[in-house]
Amino acid sequence: MPELVLVVDDEPKIARLARDYLEKNGYRVVTAADGQSALIAARSEKPDLIILDLMLPIMDGREVCKTLRRESDVPIIMLTALAEEVDQVTGLEIGADDYITKPFSPRALVARVRALLRRSKGEIKAPSIIRVGKLEVDPDKHTVTFNDSPVKLTPNEFKLLQLLASRPGQTLTREQLLEDMHGIASSFDRSIDSHIKNLRKKLEAASGESMIETVYGIGYRFLER
Repeated sequence: MPELVLVVDDEPKIARLARDYLEKNGYRVVTAADGQSALIAARSEKPDLIILDLMLPIMDGREVCKTLRRESDVPIIMLTALAEEVDQVTGLEIGADDYITKPFSPRALVARVRALLRRSKGEIKAPSIIRVGKLEVDPDKHTVTFNDSPVKLTPNEFKLLQLLASRPGQTLTREQLLEDMHGIASSFDRSIDSHIKNLRKKLEAASGESMIETVYGIGYRFLER
């Protein structure tokens, strides 16, 4: 069955444009026009991916995203008319996997959806399981465990961990990470910083220790144990 995308936008023309292009490219689509309806649809329809407008009536996109992240690791693309970097970073920090600004190219939107779904389904795979101390990253199953306990990550967090943990002790620059992420969101450095911040919190909650070191002015390094 084709993958299901939930499009959340209170502008009918935008929602219709996204729906038409996604359906033309083989996806099933459901829509919602406000934050409350978006949560109801997400819980009942169980979409494979959500395109979520930032500015919504009743409950804005930030609150919807934060609520969804407490319940699910469904891939989320934030859709916003705000071009300021701070708004884009805020979306990433609360759990969105990617963002695209209005006005957008429908083809670009479909490409983002396709790429994020590939990452979330684990179709971009490494050849073997990565083990660093008690941490285990399985690219085939798209799972992470620490001391045999599961660690839930978003698709971008998983990809970042995979990149870093496969080269423990080696410093990777932001530019290297951006290039390897294959369309993480944009080319600005702080998108990486936002994802690393969330990833670091989850790993520290699972392990009780810091696992990712910031190499100031350069990038990040996964600590050897």
